[in-house]
Amino acid sequence: MRAACITGYGLVSPLGQALEAFDDALFAGRSAVRAEPLVLPGADPARPALARCGFDSAGVQAPSRLPLDRGSAMALAAADAAMQAAGLGAGSVDGDRFGLYWGSGMGGAATFDAICRSVYGEQRRIRPTAVVTAMPNAPLAELALRLGTRGAAMGYACACASAAVAIGEALRALRDGRLDVALVGGSEALLSPGVIGAWQAMRVLAPVAAGDDGAAACRPFAADRSGFALGEGAAALVLETPAHARARGATWRTELSGYASNCDAQHITQPDPAGQARAMNAALRDAGLAAADVGHVNAHGTATTAGDAAEAESLRRVFGAAPPAVSATKAIVGHLLGAGGALELVAMLRALERRAAPPTGAVARADAAFEIDLVCGQARALPGLRHAMSNSFAFGGTNAVLIASRVA
Repeated sequence: MRAACITGYGLVSPLGQALEAFDDALFAGRSAVRAEPLVLPGADPARPALARCGFDSAGVQAPSRLPLDRGSAMALAAADAAMQAAGLGAGSVDGDRFGLYWGSGMGGAATFDAICRSVYGEQRRIRPTAVVTAMPNAPLAELALRLGTRGAAMGYACACASAAVAIGEALRALRDGRLDVALVGGSEALLSPGVIGAWQAMRVLAPVAAGDDGAAACRPFAADRSGFALGEGAAALVLETPAHARARGATWRTELSGYASNCDAQHITQPDPAGQARAMNAALRDAGLAAADVGHVNAHGTATTAGDAAEAESLRRVFGAAPPAVSATKAIVGHLLGAGGALELVAMLRALERRAAPPTGAVARADAAFEIDLVCGQARALPGLRHAMSNSFAFGGTNAVLIASRVA
């Protein structure tokens, strides 16, 4: 068994929670990014580009009955939707053969930010539940309680590659026969003043001029790109072995067919095209595919000067003179950091199912220096699309590449 069946997925995204709303915005290139004022003591006022979710985290009941970080609430909502889409209910899977693989780059960062404001700004006591609310594996713990999973429960914190690594490692566990089913994905909720301010201080967030709403602030692969929009959200997917899916009469249209991860070991923030190319080639070998078999790439595409240049070069090294259609969906959903690989995999699955590549919002054409086929303006029909690739390249040098395939 090389591929794992994708029998269901769910999301909480800046484009909405329902797949219909997500699709409408995704394939229209309609951005959820907006500028918001940021005022912090000791910092210059700014209007960073952000992509928030219209999600009521207060309405989510924690299985533990403890306070929930917003990211954990998003994880639960996305997981519930994925399980429902897969046709799996509580107790329908042998818990010992059911695992959890989850990614988050900064864990309960927003909760920790709130704790700091409470202690240092308001001189209030810390709640005794602060640690279990903010800890990075809080979503895993809540999901395990909700679903009754007793197999491996693995959390990954590899910055922007976290969710992609989690998903890929689950594929390996299913291939090895250690599990029959895995709930995989990632969540991130860090749009709080202190965390936004920290990213603003790095000068990687796209600046927004006065009077501009910020919808077009993030322009991946464009000549005038100037940084990314910080986002929030969660996506969850149900992976199964083909034998388990067939035995319960499940149907599926897509499979997770390839995965690879590595490390540049060059620089903590500057990406290395050679390392990225090695990861893409390794994922192709893992899937048993040639570069020419891939018809679509959902690029990491952060819209930073160095990041996009490195990825464009790595794509050239892998695909040569006949590149596939490239989309960069961070332009409209923002950069979800540790959750990005999961949401972008869902966007790629939608492309496979529709046999169409979504446009890269707000970009009229790619930087002329890049030898890539960037989809701009409107969605592009890809009638013969069977295999697609999703890239996640992280601070720290971790690269993770996922390949999914259409079954029919």
